[in-house]
Amino acid sequence: ITVDRPTKEGRAAILKVHSRKIPLSDDVDLQKIAAGTIGFSGADLKNLVNEAALSATRFNKDQVDNEDFDNARDRVLMGPPREEILSVKEREMTAYHEAGHALLAWLLPEIDPVHKVTVIPRGRALGVTQLLPDEERYNMGEKQLHSQLAFMLGGRAAEGIVFGEHTAGAADDIKRATQITRKMVGQWGMSDVIGPVAFRHSDENPFLGKDMKSQGECSEETAHVIDQEMQRFMNAAEERAEKILTENREKLDLLAKALVEQEAIDSNDIKRLIGVSVREQASLDSLKQSGKDSESDPQPE
Repeated sequence: ITVDRPTKEGRAAILKVHSRKIPLSDDVDLQKIAAGTIGFSGADLKNLVNEAALSATRFNKDQVDNEDFDNARDRVLMGPPREEILSVKEREMTAYHEAGHALLAWLLPEIDPVHKVTVIPRGRALGVTQLLPDEERYNMGEKQLHSQLAFMLGGRAAEGIVFGEHTAGAADDIKRATQITRKMVGQWGMSDVIGPVAFRHSDENPFLGKDMKSQGECSEETAHVIDQEMQRFMNAAEERAEKILTENREKLDLLAKALVEQEAIDSNDIKRLIGVSVREQASLDSLKQSGKDSESDPQPE
């Protein structure tokens, strides 16, 4: 049985149930927390409340406050911090890697807002760029998917631009980007060359075309074209990421420097360093235009 992820109202109700026996501070707004946990499952929300309570205990607090929930969300989304000391070189490379992700998210309006960026090793990663969706999403278009690919390859692109080489730290980014590309080409009909055809595939073979050929679903020629299309999508995304980061090198350097010095920065820090995001600017422009339109409307006598 497949259970859908809860809506905002559902998340608020789940949070209320799990926090019944926990003393909450007056600054805790469960509705606001529900709005900031898009994509969380019921188990994730239960874990969030438990982690918030543990955070309060660690700091000897009588009540669980909003800061505890922020810390808990970081642990749920990014994993617990690891006590691991990076070398100066590793720290700098990680900072540029995460700055590459963050800057692309800041400059591509199709990407979810940046919540926090850190070079503190967490979970299995040396650094993390955490996005926080600001709306429920049930579908994605081609433009958004291509931007997602560029964002995912942004860390690798930054490494190449700054250091002239790539690290193994981009392995998971490449894996996730390849999975999306595979679906775009082989399931969602987003390749003009292949057309609207859906192929079955397994996750064991990284190349969709070879997988299709082994299952006897297409000819060797078609399998080759599928692999070429996947490679084309990936190369185009990386080239786009490199172009944007090169054109905004000064901003990339500012973010990386801040990460080296502070270890973690949030959206307010980024805004102070490089200005508002393209996404936020578009929203501000829309509001401004709406106000002008209202002023120009003839008033009833």
